[in-house]
Amino acid sequence: MVSAYLYDIVILLLAAVVLVPLFQAMRLGAVPGFLVAGILVGPGGFGLIDKVEEIVHLAEIGVVLLLFVIGIELKPSRLWLMRRMVFGLGSSQVLLTGAILATIAYFFFGLSMQTAVLLGTALALSSTAMVLQILSEQRALMTTYGRGSFAVLLMQDLAVVPLLAMVPLLANSAAGGEIGLGGSVLIALLESMAIVGLVVVTGRYLLHPILHRVAKTGNPEIFTATAVLIVLGAALASDRAGLSMAMGAFLAGLLISESAFRHQVIAEIEPFRGLLLGLFFMSMGLLFNFEPLLQHPLEMLALVVSLLALKIAILLPLARLFRLETRQAFAVALLLAQSGEFALVAFALARQAGLLDAGLFQNLLPIVLLSMLMTPFLAMAARHIAGYRPRTGGDENAAHENTTPENAPVVIAGYGRVGRRVGEILARADQPFVAVDSDSALVSRERKLDNPVYYGNVTQAGLLRSLGAGGAKIIVVTLNDPEATTRLVSTLKEQYPDVAILARGHNLEICQDLVRMGSAGVVSENVEASLELSRMVMELMGGSDAQQEEVLNSFRRHYHEQIYQVHFDKTTP
Repeated sequence: MVSAYLYDIVILLLAAVVLVPLFQAMRLGAVPGFLVAGILVGPGGFGLIDKVEEIVHLAEIGVVLLLFVIGIELKPSRLWLMRRMVFGLGSSQVLLTGAILATIAYFFFGLSMQTAVLLGTALALSSTAMVLQILSEQRALMTTYGRGSFAVLLMQDLAVVPLLAMVPLLANSAAGGEIGLGGSVLIALLESMAIVGLVVVTGRYLLHPILHRVAKTGNPEIFTATAVLIVLGAALASDRAGLSMAMGAFLAGLLISESAFRHQVIAEIEPFRGLLLGLFFMSMGLLFNFEPLLQHPLEMLALVVSLLALKIAILLPLARLFRLETRQAFAVALLLAQSGEFALVAFALARQAGLLDAGLFQNLLPIVLLSMLMTPFLAMAARHIAGYRPRTGGDENAAHENTTPENAPVVIAGYGRVGRRVGEILARADQPFVAVDSDSALVSRERKLDNPVYYGNVTQAGLLRSLGAGGAKIIVVTLNDPEATTRLVSTLKEQYPDVAILARGHNLEICQDLVRMGSAGVVSENVEASLELSRMVMELMGGSDAQQEEVLNSFRRHYHEQIYQVHFDKTTP
């Protein structure tokens, strides 16, 4: 049994390894590569995969982890700042698009009112996983159209809660149950609000103490296990309550977003998220059924184009109504024109509940998947229309976003005695910074003083990304451990070659190593202490100020020459 699953996973990984780099080389992005890989090895392609249903269930964890990370990165304070776009533009798009699609399904395709409502609402949603992945690849999340798209997607993710809660109620209504259509919708909304409130209250009083206690153990493996447990536990609780697993994970992430542990949790989850999200896109490809497409190719393509055109036609004027400039509004509309993964989840649940028959379900799948396959091309058009050109240093549309501590221009790695003094001096100079340290007690003390200090292992690449190291101008390394310092400086220069690194050395040899690795500046704490003590000795012995300065400057100059001679020797042919 295990070998059968292993065979399927190996086939999927092999297809991804071959096709994803090929699609990236063609500048189509990784997402369509994963989708096509799934289509080719699935039942609709070469039929190399047997355990399709099991793989689809496993791959859903990828979306769960994606929504968890989104929840962490979206602080409630930031959500409040985006409220006009989220609750205004987002809710308008979902309600208006859903109503129009439901009307078309009811009057033109002869579906029941309950089925039409489900179909319209589900198709109104876009692919959160695909759009965010593409925006991330394009480094466009913080552009005007990127933020607008994210706001709409967030509202759509919130709409998933009542949508999935409605499925069994709509099925009951369609079967002649006592509860009508309006009652089904109202009950679904009330259930969703109650469950969300319960999750928020429970999480607020449990998650932070748990993370603090685990961090105090100093065991990284236990912290990783705890992070995974929080995600999967929240997803399972949400699923048991009749909601989407992704929404439970999103709420858990939102609760951690204001915590000092947020960056370390992201660093622990990130490797799982990337792999499982790729598996999710491949699983969507596995579901692709060529039969309806081959039997009615023109009709199916016409439906896909009509869906894309209708969603663009609705969202474009709405985005303009909410004061987005025409080109940015058009870019948002193009980017969100497709249907998404939650439509597939809703249709699968509706089929199990008897709301959709097998024939309609099989016809809907290729429409959703083909619209998703069009997304990379629509995204390229959106970027061109918006006039966005990714640059290493960011873009003008995002400049005003970089005011949060995580996007500060200075990152302090290690907030012990030296790091804390650096932070205090920078604070007095009104220079924004963010710091990270692995001592949870120290982090808790600093957080009570409102200092931007976070818990985490700074030598982890995922943590550095989460802290915004790539967008920083300077990284100051003040770790106590010489080995950890050299490893970190080496990693930083490899991943962020344009960022200036200032490091604390412990002796001449270590300082030379740090310069050799590419540090822009190093300071030996022992030498600086020796110089200050020597100054005091000469002062007490009656030496003149001129003599003190000459002797100390001569020593300092000679010592620094020994350090930076390494760099000179390395660059001289």
